[in-house]
Amino acid sequence: MTLEGRQVLFISYNGMLDPLGQSQVLPYLRELAGRGVRFTLISYERAAALNAHGRAKCEELRQHLATSGIEWRWLRYHQRPSLPATTYDVLAGIRQAQNLARRNHIEMVHARSHIPATIGLALKKRLGVKLIFDLRGLTAEEYVDAGHWAEDGLPYRITKRMERRILAGTDAVVTLTEKIWPIIKEWEGLRNREVFHEVVPCCADLELFDFSEQDRQRRRKELGLQDQCVLVYSGSIGGWYLTDKMADLFATIDKQRSGWHFLWLTPGPKELIRRLMVQRGINDGRYTIISAAPAEVPSYLSACDAGVAFYKPTLSRLATSPVKVTEYLACGLPVIINAGIGDSDALVTREGVGTLVSKFTEGAYADAVTIIERLADQPEYTRKLARNVAERLFDVRRVGAERYARLYENVLTRTEA
Repeated sequence: MTLEGRQVLFISYNGMLDPLGQSQVLPYLRELAGRGVRFTLISYERAAALNAHGRAKCEELRQHLATSGIEWRWLRYHQRPSLPATTYDVLAGIRQAQNLARRNHIEMVHARSHIPATIGLALKKRLGVKLIFDLRGLTAEEYVDAGHWAEDGLPYRITKRMERRILAGTDAVVTLTEKIWPIIKEWEGLRNREVFHEVVPCCADLELFDFSEQDRQRRRKELGLQDQCVLVYSGSIGGWYLTDKMADLFATIDKQRSGWHFLWLTPGPKELIRRLMVQRGINDGRYTIISAAPAEVPSYLSACDAGVAFYKPTLSRLATSPVKVTEYLACGLPVIINAGIGDSDALVTREGVGTLVSKFTEGAYADAVTIIERLADQPEYTRKLARNVAERLFDVRRVGAERYARLYENVLTRTEA
């Protein structure tokens, strides 16, 4: 079956004016559009992005996407008060999506996460379109793990109720990991149902994320790190990220080894990081905090020797495919990650691209660093190994788009059977 001319409505709760929204959505859509899929894209944009300058950027991006066969429409994202705002967004999304689906003869809705899937389910019931629930994570459980919701609270209960309805109605499910699928398929709504399933991990655009010797030398000179081994953490802090445990890891390194530097590459509050480091007696010359623009991240990763990512090891983390780990590998970095995070246990063990921390203890940290040092002592071998893993398992084009294309074909073929 060919995907040429097939009409798909893609709904994302992430904004396309947000660099994360662009990096996590648009590469897939462009690749699939190149295979003939005709996309109508709905995204939710924050108010701050929709000022006069933002609207000009919207129009520029809209025209750019149109050249790839992607029609883009955006809605305003409302944040507070939380429950009424989300309800409003869902209703506005259903109204917009229904109009576009009728006009463009939409055959299938690809819903990226729970709110878009709620909209997609309404279209399935009203218009008979097919639905793909792209489960980006266990939303309700993630909010509990991050301390934002209570498990017996109204937002959690509403989300789980809607999730059951989506699972009972969807034609296909996408998960980020293999590990979570045996659990989810026994949940109410999916139990005893046959649906198509694909694992599409968080991939990266490997044309952007790649090691550069020139960038390495430039960034290390800027940071004064020419002779040091640099451990990097890239991403948000707090919530389900164990920022304090990563500080503990570096405190162990600081006590036992010289010549190491910790780079915090994060938009998070610098004062929180400084407080954690001061509490552990780490001199401010031993670490650097940088809030880098997304386009700058690959150059900073090139300047490093290993990456770290610690998460709360909870049920929701079994559904996690850390994009930061993908980016580390793409730039040739071995990784230190704690056990129980998605498919990362199998990845690190099977591929030999880093080490697992099973306990948050000084001894476990020391053992992990010993392994990383061995890899860092063979930079050319390690970069080649890590890059090869990224190309085989996390390439947005050869892996991500390929699996989505296969899923589209399966769902649309069943439509015509």
